[in-house]
Amino acid sequence: VQLQASGGGLVQAGGSLRLSCAASGGTFSTYTMAWFRQAPGKEREFVSHSTWSGGRTYYADSVKGRFTISRDNAERTVYLQMNTLQPEDTAVYYCAAAPYGREPCRYWGQGTLVTVSS
Repeated sequence: VQLQASGGGLVQAGGSLRLSCAASGGTFSTYTMAWFRQAPGKEREFVSHSTWSGGRTYYADSVKGRFTISRDNAERTVYLQMNTLQPEDTAVYYCAAAPYGREPCRYWGQGTLVTVSS
């Protein structure tokens, strides 16, 4: 399974970006898909995930109400719509896949950099 994340870039505070993560190989519909991020000098942290069963979504408190995760099983892609971005959202964002939701995530993408300027 390979995950390819894209959509990062430079945006001003208050702006929006949409990240995409396309999966190849495996059975996408059986994966819980997640987004994590790692800011400079900080540990990687959970952002959001969409469960494989029922597509339930969960968010870190820091992004709740601003970010929305969605998935298109037919396109084998998971998205992260990020609105009202703040400088503290600056990080490398990684997508990850957990077959049948079993933690830890088994597959990881290469990351895409999001930079939010103040």
